[in-house]
Amino acid sequence: MTQIARTVARALRLNEDLTEAIGLGHDLGHPPFGHIGEAVLDKCLKERFDGGFRHYEQSLRVVDVLERDGAGLNLTEDVRDGIACHSGRAPAPRTLEGAIVRLVDRVAYINHDIDDATRAGVVAESELPEGPIATLGQTGSARIDYLVHDLVEHSQAAGAIVQGEEAGAAMDELRTWMFDNVYLGESARAEHNRIERVLTTLFNHYANDPDRIPDAGGAPGASLDRRVTDYLAGMTDRYCIRVFEQLTVPESFAA
Repeated sequence: MTQIARTVARALRLNEDLTEAIGLGHDLGHPPFGHIGEAVLDKCLKERFDGGFRHYEQSLRVVDVLERDGAGLNLTEDVRDGIACHSGRAPAPRTLEGAIVRLVDRVAYINHDIDDATRAGVVAESELPEGPIATLGQTGSARIDYLVHDLVEHSQAAGAIVQGEEAGAAMDELRTWMFDNVYLGESARAEHNRIERVLTTLFNHYANDPDRIPDAGGAPGASLDRRVTDYLAGMTDRYCIRVFEQLTVPESFAA
């Protein structure tokens, strides 16, 4: 994603380094298990601490507070704003470079996730919606190429980061299809209860016994909810499963 965003910035003669910095930091706060993991953490925080979780806010926390052993990074306000505002649920970024990352992130993850889903057998290429595929292209690389050229062309004309009407409508339709059939589809729903059990068990375990959080959760002096969240949100899928197994599976039965 970051390389695509930098390419767009170069074509538009904008600040490539700013675009790359935003791109490198924008998803640092993603918890394990993607959209489902984010929803489970949000639910846990609301139920136990009257709080909530948004991965883009956690991304900013990572660079501001958790990096460099709690010292944080000395980032410019434009980089921080781009990281915090890269999601469609957040306010619009204040820079054109931030707007590039926000849009290109969607372009990249939709098409990469289509490739992953077809390779994994979650969906077949023949099942992809005909309209958007006919407009954007048959392969992930063709669709990204089409969308990048469209973005550059229309942004140059508009003096803002915008897509053409046809490309934007096709991408929105493809994104909706992905949420309905992949991200929140039958296969994902089948795993939802398992993922919720894993993350909720770990969340309550560390909230009940915070002394077991390694390195105090990453930020000395932070509140309990932040310490638990920082630790869990920083896990990969595999590490999260391994910690859960260590906590719940007797050693004599562990693989």
